[in-house]
Amino acid sequence: MAAAAARDENLDALRALMAAHSPPLYALVVPSEDAHQSEYVSERDKRREFISGFTGSAGLALITMKEALLWTDGRYFLQATQQLSACWKLMRIGEDLPVEMWIAENLSDDAVIGINPWCVSVDAAQRYEQAFSKKHQTLFQLSSDLVDEVWKDRPPVKPLPVIVHPVEFAGRSVSQKITELREKLLREKAAAIILTALDEVAWLYNIRGSDVDYSPVVHSYAIVTLRDAFFYVDKRKVTAEVEKYMAENGIDIKEYDMVATDASLLASGKLKGSAVGGSLDGDKDINGTSNSKIWIDSGSCCLALYSKLSSHQVLMLQSPIALPKAVKNPTELDGLRKAHIRDGAAVVQYLAWLDNQVSID
Repeated sequence: MAAAAARDENLDALRALMAAHSPPLYALVVPSEDAHQSEYVSERDKRREFISGFTGSAGLALITMKEALLWTDGRYFLQATQQLSACWKLMRIGEDLPVEMWIAENLSDDAVIGINPWCVSVDAAQRYEQAFSKKHQTLFQLSSDLVDEVWKDRPPVKPLPVIVHPVEFAGRSVSQKITELREKLLREKAAAIILTALDEVAWLYNIRGSDVDYSPVVHSYAIVTLRDAFFYVDKRKVTAEVEKYMAENGIDIKEYDMVATDASLLASGKLKGSAVGGSLDGDKDINGTSNSKIWIDSGSCCLALYSKLSSHQVLMLQSPIALPKAVKNPTELDGLRKAHIRDGAAVVQYLAWLDNQVSID
């Protein structure tokens, strides 16, 4: 009960911030995702869980000045009913209106809806904006997350080390992967790509980490141009081994927060290794045509980074990492088989222990 009361107080504090904001916010969208559109996020990125008390992995909260609503899917209807306080209304995905349609139908004309642009994908943002246009409502990109301002005991960043994933387990070197990626850029007449999905950065650079429980990823971004490659990460996580490894593979390490600045520089052609806009010496493809596009995957790229680019220069296609990452090479297949053997042994060991406990009882 005390936890529920505290969450209700957080709602009041959040609404006070919404009212004091310029412009005043009629509603605030709080998604489950982090800045990389991850389904599973670190403890400090569980904003929707913090504000609502709902601990399921999928869901979205909407706070208005009078209501608090939570959308989730059929896996979690019972759980959400048990975890949400009386202040919240459960919205069942597949049965109730989608959040953007609910906003369009229930909030007033010219309503301003706040969103953390780092935690919403380009696809989702465009879907919201299309729905809001009917009543001239506005999706407003906040400069800071209002939930963070009321989350007084938000977990700190843990600088857990980046780990090099050896080629003996990866099956292919970083240089091979980057070379093939650049060939795909050339085919699409793109000068660069911005990678935001954590699993794709980990796969491309052959790295692993522990930033998200039960998921071997590192909070990081990658920008790859026709000539250079960049790795954006909290440098406290970079060991001497990783620093040497990145240098040997021609990858520049930059601070995690520099990705927004570099996305702007990339768009203007001023980022090292970029020929976007022709401001450098002009990389050419095999046909002599200038490469001027910046490739993003609109399903995983956040609105914050997309907003740094000009719409005419963006190439929105599925990430070229998706297919080669999914098609396992012989080394990866061997690793999968060995992992299943270990996993099977662990399950059998547990079941044997459980059977023994039941017999004892």
